[in-house]
Amino acid sequence: MDLRSLYLKDLTLFGSTVNEPYVFENVIHCIEEGQIKPLVAQSFPLKEIHQAQTVFIEKKFIGKLVLIP
Repeated sequence: MDLRSLYLKDLTLFGSTVNEPYVFENVIHCIEEGQIKPLVAQSFPLKEIHQAQTVFIEKKFIGKLVLIP
């Protein structure tokens, strides 16, 4: 992989080592119990996608931007 593609396109690489099946089950349990929650910076109705793109391009937020269909 050319690492320039990773940083020039502002991509994020996620990875994981191979874990035992119980690890995934524990993660799912934590999500279901509300112990793990995504960090949502802002939500936008789909009709405001242009505003969401503007906020995304500015890169002045922490967390995820959510589009609501």
